[in-house]
Amino acid sequence: MRRALLLAAQGVGRTGDNPSVGCVIVKDGVVAGEGVTGDGGAPHGEERALAQAGDNARSATAFVTL
Repeated sequence: MRRALLLAAQGVGRTGDNPSVGCVIVKDGVVAGEGVTGDGGAPHGEERALAQAGDNARSATAFVTL
């Protein structure tokens, strides 16, 4: 969760009307993907993290700051 909070802090002030969201996906104790909301508010951090994790997102845990 700490990593998700650090990611979210990177986007503060750059996401327009959307909140800056950090997301870290963990599977079996290993980070499978992470992301932060993009400039202007898209894509969302969750989308980026899921795209990075790919099939490893199945049965994983997502830590999301929203």
